[in-house]
Amino acid sequence: MISKSPILSALALVIALGSAWETAWLQTAWALDARTPSGPSGAPPNPAATPRPANPQPAAATPPARIAGTETVMRDAIPVPVEPVPVEKGDLTPVMSNDGSGLPYELWRGLDIAGIETLISELEIPPRSPALHSLWKRLITSDVTPPAGDPANLKFPALRLEALYRSGLAADAARELDKHSAAADPLTATLAARNALSSGDTAKGCDIAAKAAALKGEIPKHIKGEAILISGYCAAVSGDLPGAGLAAELAREEGVPASPGLEALDAISIKAKPKLSPAQRFSLVDFRLMEIAGAGGELALDKAEPALLVALANDAKATPTIRLAAAEAAARLNALPPETLAALYALGPPPPNADAVLAGSQMSGPQRRSELFKAAEAEKTPMKKTRLIRALIDDATRGGIGFQAMQMLQRATAAINPQPEISWFAETAAEIGLASGDYALTRKWIALTGGQQPQVQGQVQGLGHWLALTDIADPAEPKRRQYLQELEATAVRGRFAPDALHRLATVLDALAYDIPIPLWEAASRTPQPSTGYLPETGVLTALQDAAKKKEFGRTVLLAMKAIGPNGAEGAHMIALGDSIRALKRAGLETDARRLGLEALLASWPRTAIN
Repeated sequence: MISKSPILSALALVIALGSAWETAWLQTAWALDARTPSGPSGAPPNPAATPRPANPQPAAATPPARIAGTETVMRDAIPVPVEPVPVEKGDLTPVMSNDGSGLPYELWRGLDIAGIETLISELEIPPRSPALHSLWKRLITSDVTPPAGDPANLKFPALRLEALYRSGLAADAARELDKHSAAADPLTATLAARNALSSGDTAKGCDIAAKAAALKGEIPKHIKGEAILISGYCAAVSGDLPGAGLAAELAREEGVPASPGLEALDAISIKAKPKLSPAQRFSLVDFRLMEIAGAGGELALDKAEPALLVALANDAKATPTIRLAAAEAAARLNALPPETLAALYALGPPPPNADAVLAGSQMSGPQRRSELFKAAEAEKTPMKKTRLIRALIDDATRGGIGFQAMQMLQRATAAINPQPEISWFAETAAEIGLASGDYALTRKWIALTGGQQPQVQGQVQGLGHWLALTDIADPAEPKRRQYLQELEATAVRGRFAPDALHRLATVLDALAYDIPIPLWEAASRTPQPSTGYLPETGVLTALQDAAKKKEFGRTVLLAMKAIGPNGAEGAHMIALGDSIRALKRAGLETDARRLGLEALLASWPRTAIN
């Protein structure tokens, strides 16, 4: 079969000549695409099958000075990351970058390019923890000194672009691409072409792909396969059906595994509808090819990669139903920020009858959540507005995006004036303030119940334990220990579930609190949790070593690895405590406290009326 496509002809010549560059550094990083949201095997993590340190013990069962299986914890105070960080004797005080990330200029101290690639290839990205996702984004977009082992500064930009794309951060990848010439080498050009396709700009993507095919240079095997599929897509768009068929042949010759995109190319070349194999993951390029082949409606969102979900959510030509479903799926993975989901929810006029939406009406899923959000934003009556907000949080929690919904509802909640008639809403407002980082909002609403006063003679007043959680989360609170008695009283009264009590003790210990003895005793009387994700032996030791040496980038990547694919709530107590402790010791106290908040918020004691 001979194609008239200049892109494919040039690409075939490049492939025929071969490439000598398929080295470990990018092959390892590009292995990210083979990972699924539940782990490399596609199955949920099995904590029982994970190697553990000898005799692991959760934090609550050990003395406050240390966690079993880890080193002794130093209790020196660490400032927030926007200020210079004190370091161990013999180290240099890091110079903070001025790029707004709050991270040091020598971010990659202790890591070379090969080490970064190895760590990233072992991570689930984007991280399922919102706190770690924020830290990950700052890490991968920071404009700092590049790591060692890349003297020409060519490998790291490519790794950064791939990591951004895999995280669903196409807009950030586009800004990074603006710093580089897409015509400089075939690797950057291919990544730029793919990024253009993610935004729906077919003409730009195919123009870059055509130029990439004529460039000489080294390109990893995985990206080479993706370049072939992109070229096949461009051939199909232009009506070159033989070119689409040739692209499918070239892809197989290069060892590209079976995929929906490859099946779509075969079908396009003979003007047939593809028969997609079941249980396959869908990449963005796969979906673009499926669209041309007429099989775009067969996409299963739970099989779509983050970049594709974000592209669908931002596609103005897609139906509102598809956009909302894709946006929620992306938000569950932290690939889409809550403000973007809120903007999509807000499209269209508010419902004419908020009571019908509250009653459930005939809507469900993303459509009902969108209507509840618009109604809550538009409602002026405090009583009804609070009910709409509570209904949306409950519905969103069932849909797996409760934390994101609370962040989205900060503005609507801040517009409500606390009143005794709606004091039942205080805990809901407290949750929203904590999730959104508006700690003043939480304190204002808890004050309505008298919870701003410390407990007296063992009697809990109001909802003071929420103020204790606020102080744990807020890095700027100078009197954060004043509500520890509230936690003690709440624990003694049995309001914490056993697992939640151990998790609380773990977080407090990791943040260097002097934990009240009654709280420790209450935890010791309950079974020690042994569930949750625990990384392989050596990761936690390496994490503490990186934090001690103030190796910031290595600390962040190892913390992501330690917490695992299920976020702070799904981490083993040991991994959770060590991760918080390491972030704090490395000078990332704000992020450490947010991670602790995430671990505690879902299981925090609530009243029945909330």
